[in-house]
Amino acid sequence: MINLSKMAKTWTRIDPRFLPFADVATPDLPLSRLLRLSLFQVSVGMATALLVGTLNRVMIVELHMDAWMVALMVALPLIFAPFRALIGHKSDTHRSILGWRRVPYIWIGTWLQFGGLAIMPFALIILSGDTHWPAWFSYLGSALAFLLVGAGMQTTQTAGLALATDLADAKNRPRVVAMMYVMLLVGMVLSGVMFSVFLDPFSPIQLIKVIQGVALITLLLNLFALWKQEARQPKNTAPSIVQPKFSQSWSEFIKAPQVRRFLIMLGLGTTAFSMQDIILEPYGGEILLLDVSATSFLTALIACGSLLAFTLSARWLSKGYNAYRIAASGLLLGLIAFTMVIFSEPLGSANLFRFGALLIGFGGGLFAVSTLTIAMSMDQENKTGLVIGAWGAVTASCSGIGMSLGGVIRDLVSDLAMGGAIGSTLMNPATGYSFVYHIEIYLLFITLIALGPLVAKKRNLDISKMSQFGLADFPS
Repeated sequence: MINLSKMAKTWTRIDPRFLPFADVATPDLPLSRLLRLSLFQVSVGMATALLVGTLNRVMIVELHMDAWMVALMVALPLIFAPFRALIGHKSDTHRSILGWRRVPYIWIGTWLQFGGLAIMPFALIILSGDTHWPAWFSYLGSALAFLLVGAGMQTTQTAGLALATDLADAKNRPRVVAMMYVMLLVGMVLSGVMFSVFLDPFSPIQLIKVIQGVALITLLLNLFALWKQEARQPKNTAPSIVQPKFSQSWSEFIKAPQVRRFLIMLGLGTTAFSMQDIILEPYGGEILLLDVSATSFLTALIACGSLLAFTLSARWLSKGYNAYRIAASGLLLGLIAFTMVIFSEPLGSANLFRFGALLIGFGGGLFAVSTLTIAMSMDQENKTGLVIGAWGAVTASCSGIGMSLGGVIRDLVSDLAMGGAIGSTLMNPATGYSFVYHIEIYLLFITLIALGPLVAKKRNLDISKMSQFGLADFPS
């Protein structure tokens, strides 16, 4: 804890020209306090890298579990994603005699995440078949672990970003929340590297140590991040405050012009980029024969691609570039990326596969950032929270659907291919993976078609508020 405090103070002594978000600091909210608060995003990034990156490869390759089962387990944390707008709404109107609105939700989310991570390694080992317990118990334990982690991540992140917004003044608020998103990616990159180091060589005991280590670090990071951040304001949490209704605001928002088409386009594109999440590392391990350490590093590559996309998008949008065209560029880069991944198998090129993974992160990052910018332009009558909640709900839900479909389709096609049902030419373990990547390419084309009318009608998208927005409130 002391070392983290010293580290934050050290950052404040570096020349602001070399610190990307140094300009958001104020006398009331110094950079050291901002960096400390952002640690909750680091813990969420660690859990994301563990679930989406390392665990799915370990469960499929080392623990010999079916990909469809792994896909469903990894997608379980996203069940709570559609409720993020509701969680934010509840934290806005929380009634508490202590005068806290955000702290209770962040703290509850932290303990949910800790509990899920604490029991997860044992549940996974039981699920792999190394037990005398009945099968239903292993399914129940694993599902409970993933659900707890998911509920904790969604609750902590939503309330944490709301707290960051509360602490920042109106001028710096967008840049502060943008910084929180960058710290999420930093957490994913650093943890991806750490997992690749500590899981080499792999063993079930080492897996238990790593996951439970993440649980303990999550608890400590969030406690340190939350300490003395939110002031007690009993007048804002008094029981006499009238609660605004959520349903009426949503009804007005969804009836606005082009909102439905935008959400459909957003869902299609997110699904297209997400289907590979569950099978990318197993593809590297089973088809290209990469070890656990090498495939765990892929998560860091994808996060680096997303971070680069975030940086470039912020610069382009501030210069007046059309957000719809940036989204289209991300989709086109996705086509190239999945093509590289497909051809890495017949060419036997691990480097082509790695570059394709990096490009997937970059293209997906461009698409995510630009679509959030478009969503912000739809804000009407101070419904910013609702709009961002809708964006986050669609992206997170479609991510879970995409991951589940990716695992199920890969298993189904692989069984048919290896059984000779679709011809001897395709009797190859790579066929199932390749089929999923081709579907993603087709979905990207469909997304471009859905995007076309929006570009035609919104050529003059007003992003003059980007200096105020700054990719603000990026939820995940």
